[in-house]
Amino acid sequence: MDHLLLGAADLNQGIALVNERTGLSPVIGGSHPGVGTRNALLSLGNLQYLEIIAPDLAQHVFAYQPDLRQLREPRLITWAAATRDIDATAQKARAAGLDVIGPRDGSRKKPDGQVLHWKTLGIVNPLTVSGVAVISVFHPVGRGRSAPVADAVTGCRLESWNLRIRNLRR
Repeated sequence: MDHLLLGAADLNQGIALVNERTGLSPVIGGSHPGVGTRNALLSLGNLQYLEIIAPDLAQHVFAYQPDLRQLREPRLITWAAATRDIDATAQKARAAGLDVIGPRDGSRKKPDGQVLHWKTLGIVNPLTVSGVAVISVFHPVGRGRSAPVADAVTGCRLESWNLRIRNLRR
């Protein structure tokens, strides 16, 4: 598990919720150009982090799914896994019969102007929770890359992560 994504219709609302629950204030990560979102980050230790993601009102486009603007309150919307070889991961997922989106280029412009780049791979999941589609995202990791969480506030730790998959076709 690389990171958890907490979706919010308003970034400040998401930050306030995390602050209320942890006593820590996530740091503004920056905006995702061309996607219409921006984020704030909180380290969970071991290069894992919580990403609060919300619409970026400074952008004239909104191309993120699920539509965060429809959320009534901040909520966990998905999680992301890490991989060193995103193309091989995509190939294996397709060979396993999964509906795959990407790999796609992604980026985030930090408040200091630095731009981080990555590729994402979406695995389509037909299940929805309160109208929010759950999509797993894979980030490539490797040497010479600045970790997205490098500037994040520390003080939290992810103690466990459980994922249950059950057969819904019974």
